[in-house]
Amino acid sequence: MTFSLKKIYNHYQETILYLFFGGATTVVSIITYFIFSSLVHFNYSLSYVLSWLISVLFAYLTNRIWVFHSKVNDLLGLFREIWQFYLARILTGIIGWVIMAFGVSILHQNDLLWNVIQNIFVIVSNYVLSKLFIFKKTEYS
Repeated sequence: MTFSLKKIYNHYQETILYLFFGGATTVVSIITYFIFSSLVHFNYSLSYVLSWLISVLFAYLTNRIWVFHSKVNDLLGLFREIWQFYLARILTGIIGWVIMAFGVSILHQNDLLWNVIQNIFVIVSNYVLSKLFIFKKTEYS
């Protein structure tokens, strides 16, 4: 059996690209939050919401184009994809917050540990929701 990076990449391409663009989304989130908070001087809540909206839009576009190769091109289908993508992010964000609150407030454990745990849940959940429901392969794909 020969070791081939190209074979590994081809086999795990979708997952690798999902993780890469997830990292890029994190960078977009940090930069946009900094811009709104430190340069425009919005309060932290507004800065967070605006940063989140932009980051999720960036994630949607990169996932649609490069990760899941969505073939939807009609306006109704695009609205459906965007709505489902944002809804999934809202739901997993709320569940992530509940996981964090459970670990920190109820179990009285380290917040950094529970932030890692909830992030793992959110990343995996978002991938599964995107693959199975939002960017699912259709008979036309």
